[in-house]
Amino acid sequence: MKKYSASKHGTMHELNITPLLDLAFVLLVIFIITTAPPVNEMDISLPSAAPNLKEEPTKKANFVSVDNAGKIFLNGVEMTLDQLLLTLVEFRKKDADLNVVVAGDRSIHYQRIIDVLDVLISANIVKVGLATDASGR
Repeated sequence: MKKYSASKHGTMHELNITPLLDLAFVLLVIFIITTAPPVNEMDISLPSAAPNLKEEPTKKANFVSVDNAGKIFLNGVEMTLDQLLLTLVEFRKKDADLNVVVAGDRSIHYQRIIDVLDVLISANIVKVGLATDASGR
């Protein structure tokens, strides 16, 4: 006697849709390629407008330079590291989005530039750039 009367071959409970999805994606790609709008197909004379004059940016970068003798200059004014810190803190109070570019002579010790960068970090200035010579000399 059989314990179960149902056959061992059950019906398929899931439909395999992988080939259907492959076909749908291929048709979608073909549809996108064939219906791309043509560019510059019509000869249209566009009206002219007044030129858009860009305003001069009000925020300019401050330049910290270190010469070959190790002297530090902020915007051309010589100062010590302590004076640089105090001046940059004052600038930062006036402009929270302060930009500073550091330029150092290639013959100075690297530590002098690190000292200047430490002052910038102490003054809480996050927008810092390092100037380089684009000619590669």
